[in-house]
Amino acid sequence: MTDVLFLRSDELSGLATPADYVSAVRDGYRSHANDGAARPRSKLVSADPPGMCTGYFAILPEVGAMGGYTYAAGFGDRDAHFVLPLFDAESGELLALLDGASMNPFKTGATGAVGVDELAREDARTCAVIGSGAQARGQLKAAATVRDFEAVRVFSPTADHRRAFASEFDDRLSADVRAVESAAAAADAADVVLTATTATDPVVRDVDLDEGVHVTAMGQYDRGKRELDAATVAGATYVPDLRERAFQDAGSFLAAREAGAVDDDHVHAELGEVVAGHSPGRTSADEVTVFDSGGTGIETVAAAWMLYERATAEGLGETIEFAPASEALTGE
Repeated sequence: MTDVLFLRSDELSGLATPADYVSAVRDGYRSHANDGAARPRSKLVSADPPGMCTGYFAILPEVGAMGGYTYAAGFGDRDAHFVLPLFDAESGELLALLDGASMNPFKTGATGAVGVDELAREDARTCAVIGSGAQARGQLKAAATVRDFEAVRVFSPTADHRRAFASEFDDRLSADVRAVESAAAAADAADVVLTATTATDPVVRDVDLDEGVHVTAMGQYDRGKRELDAATVAGATYVPDLRERAFQDAGSFLAAREAGAVDDDHVHAELGEVVAGHSPGRTSADEVTVFDSGGTGIETVAAAWMLYERATAEGLGETIEFAPASEALTGE
C-alpha cells in the first residue's frame, strides 16, 4: 500500500498569504514555459440532469510536482467539490490528495496578479474591479501585492454587493476603495482593470479604456462568456494563460476572431513565456495589454505543491492508503 497525505480545505486555508500564492504560481508558469506540460480543461456536459464533469492537469518539473483538479458541478447536488491529486514529478509517486475548495480563489487570484505584474505599467496606481464575488476578491487581494494601488473603484450590478466589497477592501487596503455606478465609471482613468464576472456580453468596452491600461479578464472560460469587446481584444497585446485554451474556450478572443477583428496570429505569447523571458511583455507605456485567465492546471499544481510542503512541515493532514497499480492489477 502507498501512504498518501489527505489535506482538508480548512487545514489549508491559513497556510499561505496572497503574496505566497503569487510567488508559487509565478514559479509554476516559469516551469511550464521551460520544461513543463499542460493542456486546457476537458469538460463533459450532461443535459439531464444538467451539469458538467471537468478537469485539468499539468506537469511542472522545476516545481517538482504534477497533478490537477477534477470536479463536477451542477447535477442534483447543485454544487462542486474540487478533488486535487498531487504527484511527484520525478518519481510519479502519489503524495497527497487535497480538498481544493479554500485555495481556489487564491490560486486564481494569484494567476491574475502574475499577469498584472508582467504586463501592467510599473507605476500603475489606480485599479478597477468589475465583479464582487469570491473570485473578484481573490483577484484584488493578489493584485494588491504586486502594485501599490492608491485608488480602487468597484462595480457590480447589485448595489449592496459593490458597497459591501468596497467597505471590506477600504479597511483591508491602504488604497481608497469606493463603489461606483457603472463599469465605465470604474474603468475611467484606471491603470489596471480586473474583470471577474459570469457575463455573456462585454462588461467593459474599448471606449472605456485609457491608453496604457492593463486588463486581467478571468471570466472567459467558455465560448459563451464575454467580458471584453472585439475592439479591446484587437487593440491589445493579448496574452492568454495557454495558447491552446484561447482557441478552445476564451469567449472574447473567439468572438473577436469570428468577427474578423483578429486572426490566429493575434496571440502574443502565453503567460509562462513572458514570465520565463522567452517573449517580451509590455514594451511601451501607452500599450494596452490583456491577460486572459480561464483556469489551468499550472496554477493549481504550483499552489497545491506550496501548500503540501507547508502542511507537511507543520504536521498537518491524515495519512490514507492507496493500492498501487502493481498490487491491484496483479493481486499480489
